[in-house]
Amino acid sequence: MPSRPSHTAYRRARTRYQRGGVLAYATESCFGLGCHPASARGLRRVVRLKGRAQSKGMIVVGADWAQLAPYIAPLSPDQLARLATYWPGAVTLLLPASRRVLPMLRGKHRTLAVRLTAHPATVALCRALGGALVSTSANHAGQRPHKTASACRRAFGHHALTLSGQVGSRKKPSTIVDFDSGRVLR
Repeated sequence: MPSRPSHTAYRRARTRYQRGGVLAYATESCFGLGCHPASARGLRRVVRLKGRAQSKGMIVVGADWAQLAPYIAPLSPDQLARLATYWPGAVTLLLPASRRVLPMLRGKHRTLAVRLTAHPATVALCRALGGALVSTSANHAGQRPHKTASACRRAFGHHALTLSGQVGSRKKPSTIVDFDSGRVLR
């Protein structure tokens, strides 16, 4: 069983994150590829590594609401209270994006896909980084997501810093819900 990343690995990840680098890390259902959500350089690298259409947008995960809030337009107290019915967990919500969000992060949408994760390894990583993290499946577009750190190292080599960690027990990616309508999109 893979071990949890060391303090040294977290320091290396934080440095890479702050410099616009890409990380590969364990999530609820597979390994994810991510970067700092406000880094155009990092977002370009993730898109290139995946061979992904830039118009799709990406998911942002955080360990707590304070990490996600800078990327979301202000919500009413009622809306904030409703978030607790979904989180923490493997539910990604489409919320109105802040005007400061990079277009590459939200793609062609006015909303941003965000998740307050309950996956211990992802929570620990976000806390070690001191902020939210882009979370898209670690794979080349159209291929199956990688489930192990060794598969990520083979696929992405030095282009992504791969952290050890155990993927959660979910068989499918997070559920995506349009927060305004409640409609389940995935």
